[in-house]
Order: sequence, then structure tokens, then C-alpha cells
Amino acid sequence: MATPPLLTLQDIDIRLGRQQLLDGAHLSVAQGERLCLIGRNGSGKSTLLKVAADMLEPDGGTRFLQPGTSVRYLPQEPDFSGFETTLAYVEAGLGPLDEIYRARYLLGELGLTGEEDPAHLSGGESRRAALARVLAPQPDILLLDEPTNHLDLPAIQWLERELEGLRSSLVLISHDRRFLETLSRKTLWLDRGGTRLLEEGFSAFEAWRDERLELEERERHKLDRKIAAEEDWMRYGVTARRKRNVRRVAELDALRQRKREAQRGGGQVRLEAAEGEASGKRVIEAKGITKAFDDRVIIKPFSVRIARGDRIGLVGPNGAGKTTLLRILTGGLEPDAGSLQRGTNLDMITLEQKRDELEPAMTVKNALTGGRGDQVMVNGQARHVVSYMKDFLFKPEQANTPLERLSGGERGRLMLARALAQPSNLMVLDEPTNDLDLETLDLLQDMLAAYTGTVLLVSHDRDFLDRVVTSVIAFEGDGHWQEYAGGYADMEVQRAAASTAAGQVKAPAPGKAATAKPSSPSEKARTDAGNAVEAKASPRKLSFKDKHALETLPGQIEALTAKAESLQGVLDDPDLFTRDPDKFAETVDALQATQEALAASEDEWLRLEILRDELASGT
Repeated sequence: MATPPLLTLQDIDIRLGRQQLLDGAHLSVAQGERLCLIGRNGSGKSTLLKVAADMLEPDGGTRFLQPGTSVRYLPQEPDFSGFETTLAYVEAGLGPLDEIYRARYLLGELGLTGEEDPAHLSGGESRRAALARVLAPQPDILLLDEPTNHLDLPAIQWLERELEGLRSSLVLISHDRRFLETLSRKTLWLDRGGTRLLEEGFSAFEAWRDERLELEERERHKLDRKIAAEEDWMRYGVTARRKRNVRRVAELDALRQRKREAQRGGGQVRLEAAEGEASGKRVIEAKGITKAFDDRVIIKPFSVRIARGDRIGLVGPNGAGKTTLLRILTGGLEPDAGSLQRGTNLDMITLEQKRDELEPAMTVKNALTGGRGDQVMVNGQARHVVSYMKDFLFKPEQANTPLERLSGGERGRLMLARALAQPSNLMVLDEPTNDLDLETLDLLQDMLAAYTGTVLLVSHDRDFLDRVVTSVIAFEGDGHWQEYAGGYADMEVQRAAASTAAGQVKAPAPGKAATAKPSSPSEKARTDAGNAVEAKASPRKLSFKDKHALETLPGQIEALTAKAESLQGVLDDPDLFTRDPDKFAETVDALQATQEALAASEDEWLRLEILRDELASGT
């Protein structure tokens, strides 16, 4: 027998001024359910979540919560007023029967001490404290509104593991595809005020949504044709039978009303970068650059070459120095040591991580035009500001809306509109995906894929990185940075392969013989070479096999080196991953195998040379 849901929202109506935001929306949350709430920015997702949390009274409809059910809600912007420390803030969210130790435990897991002043927290720190507050009670239902915002990748992956281990029911709003794919089991689509349920997780949503929209488009086309036929009859049909005519007129009015009610999907963002003249082939070349602030080393000697058309992602924990490295590469900050050369004819545009660089009282129109009339310069051509606003889903009446009244997603779209209007061939984007809905993210990644210039991108969105970048510069700890070919998933594969190849045999416990085998041919060769030196083996003659190896190994090493360089040349193609991901993966595997064989051959040659020297000296 099915158990009744813990929380039910039925026929929820909410009107904001003249706009019907929610129109008969439904939400049902059963015990242990994992549901993601999907919809465009401004569609009412956060509003519906506030109704579920009993923080907002709807204009119509009902909310029912099973008695004794505990609910915790994570807002996008938590309120810390009245709390002196983060620990006090988290403990205030506990119930009388909750375990108080979890407050300090979760703060520690999230990198906080509990003694921080909430008034001086960064965006990432405030998000971590808010997460600790809602997770500590282990409620029956967790309502999470953009939980990954401002979190770095280690924190996002920790949160995924924590939520997977909880027994709480989840309702998630997020723009992070990988996060939703990992955690969701059902999908609720909020579209044009109503809700539609998919009995599968987010991974199946986009194909399902596209099928629904395609079906609607066919139905609209049929309706349009029927209206056209009726209008033709009205103009040219027989008019003698008045009663029949009256009925046909009424039917035509009904068809027109159906068409008015069949609202389209709310418009489409049009993202198109204004491209300048092509830059030189070499955009940035850094050799051995370093940077430190006081005693803290941010960048240890690091070298990279960025060519025209490369799309480079920078990843690492908050505070690792991603923005510092980005500023050095683009000329905003000088390195302490090393050399840095930038190419010719560079036209750079920058989208900063912070969206508050403009005055809150400034209007949307003035933000786009610079306060100069009604025209905005786009790619060197004048366009009316209202027309350009529509490309980014702003309504004409929002032209005079102060920026402080925009949502986070609207501010993100506005900053994109400002940046993309300027001609460029080098685009620097610091966390561009923050607050953008999934449809806008799709269009942004398509625009970047078609952009012929060079892109430097800082992001914590793993899926976005996989879809956009051609290589990743990753923080490896202690000031070290490393470039990996491909996207984020490719970086993880290469890291795992490098870790396996570099794995060391554990030393045997005192008094026990070593039984572990080397994990690779190259490691075996190194072990044998070391044993040859340390054991001081008694002199003997080189075997025929050893002599043959000494003669043939140099040629083999030369051939493997040439093959590795050839494979690396294939991977240097910046468009390979986008154009042919299968060939990219095969080439990465072949390069790894070649490099391992090369290392093994070099180590074997070294072992034999050491042995020959020992025999020659009689040691």
C-alpha cells in the first residue's frame, strides 16, 4: 500500500501585479523522494519552494504537511542578522531533539570554525554556513534553492556525498547539471505557470522536454491552419444561412481564444558575441611565472602556451588563486618571476565574478547604454536598447527597472549583454554560469563553441567545462598548477592514470619480506635498477639478451619519443575534442601507453648501462 506524501501543494496560484506567476501549480513530496524543480529564471521556482516551506501565502490553492514532519529550507540569500557567530546561526536551526554536535561537525566539514562573524563572510562562506544550518537537523524534507552557488568543486562534491547519505526527502533547484543528474530521481518542470512531472531524474529531462515542446508546436500549427480556414470561410463563404454563420463566428472566436491561451515558451535568449579582428596565432605564452603574497605562495613556476581558438578552463578550490592566475595571464597583475608574452592585436572583454560592480540604483537601460540615450553599440552598430534587451529576455517595461530589483539570473544576463556587445577576440569569463538557468547555459556554451577567438574561463560547473573547454588548468596543491587536455572529466581520467603510473610499492613491515609487485613496467625497471646499485651484485658477463637490448633500446626510445610527439601534436588541435571526442579519447589512451612504454625502455637502458659500467670497473 502506497504511503501518503509528506508534503502536498495543490492548485497553487500566485499573481505578481498583472503577471500570473503560478497558475494551478502542483508539488508532491513522498518519503525519501529526490525531486529536482526545473524552469527558467523568473518562472517561479523559488516562489513555489517558499510556498512549500510555508514562508509565502499563495493567492489560491492548498498546502498540506503531514503532522510531525520536519522541513528545512535553504534560501538563495540567507539572513544572518542577530547572530554573532556562524555556530550560533547553525545551532539556532536545530530542534529540541536534534543532536547539537552536528552543528560544529558540519561547520568543520565545510571549512568553517564556528567563530566567524556572519557580517564578514564571503559568498562561499555564507553558503557553507547556511548549508550546515539546514543539514544539521537531518529533517524529513530538505528544500534547497541553488545549494551549489558560490561553492568550489571540492565543496560541491562533498555536498553530493552528504546528500546521498541522508534519508531526507529532497527538492532541489540548481543550474548544475552534474549535481542534478547525481541526486534527482524525479523531475518537476515549471513552465508558464504550470507544473509537469517526469517520473525520472534530470538526465532524462531535456529529451523529454524537447518532445513536449515539439508536440505543442505541431498542435499550434494545426490550430493556426484551422483558424486560417475559418477566416477564409468568413470572407468568402455563403452568408445566407444566418444561424450557421453565427455558430461559425462563435467557433472562430473560440479558436482565437485557444491560440491566445497557448502561450509560447516565453521567448529565447539570443547570445551572439561581437567578434573583432583575428588575433595573432600566439595569444599568451608564460614561462616559469611565479606569484606570492607575503609568505603565501600562490603560483610556483608555471608555464603554458595559449593559441588562438583555445578555450581554457581554470579549476581549483576557492582561494587557490584562480583569479590571480587569470589576472597575470591577461595583464592585470605582474608575476614575481618568469616571463610572459602576449600576442598581437588582442581585443579583450571580461565578465567579472562579482555582479555588483554597477550601482544598485542604475537602471537596466543606463547599464546597457552607459547613460547615453536609447542606443546601445553592438559590434560597432547602434541598436535600440529595448530591442537588444529582448535578446536577453528582458521586457520593454524593465528598461527603467533599478538593478537592485533584478533577480540573480537577470543580473547575470545583463552582465552578459554588456560584455557581448563589445568586439573581442579574447574573452575572459570568471564564473559566468552563476545564477543562469539551464536554457541560457545551453545557449552560452553554443555561443562559446562557435566563437572564433580565445576563451579563458573560471568555473565550478563540471558539465559546462566538459561541454566548452579544450583544456583545463588545474590547481594541484601547494602553489602547483597543471594543464590537462580536454574537459573536467578528461582531467579526472588523466589524474587517475598519472596517479596509478606513479604509484609506489609500499615498504615491507619490519622483519617481513617484500611480496608486492611493481604496478607498472617502468616501476619494475626502476626497482631493478635500484637493486642493481644497492645490492652491488657480483661481477658477471652481459648476456646475449642484455647486449642486444643495449644495441636496440636507443632506436626503440627514439621511435617511442617520435610517436609520443606525433600523438601530442594531434591533441594540440584545439577543436579535436569538440569535433571528434572518440578520436580524442583514443589519442589520449595511446599517448599514455606510449609514454609508459618510453619510460620503461629508458629505465631498462639505464639499468643495463649501470650493470655494464660495474662489470667494466670490476666492482
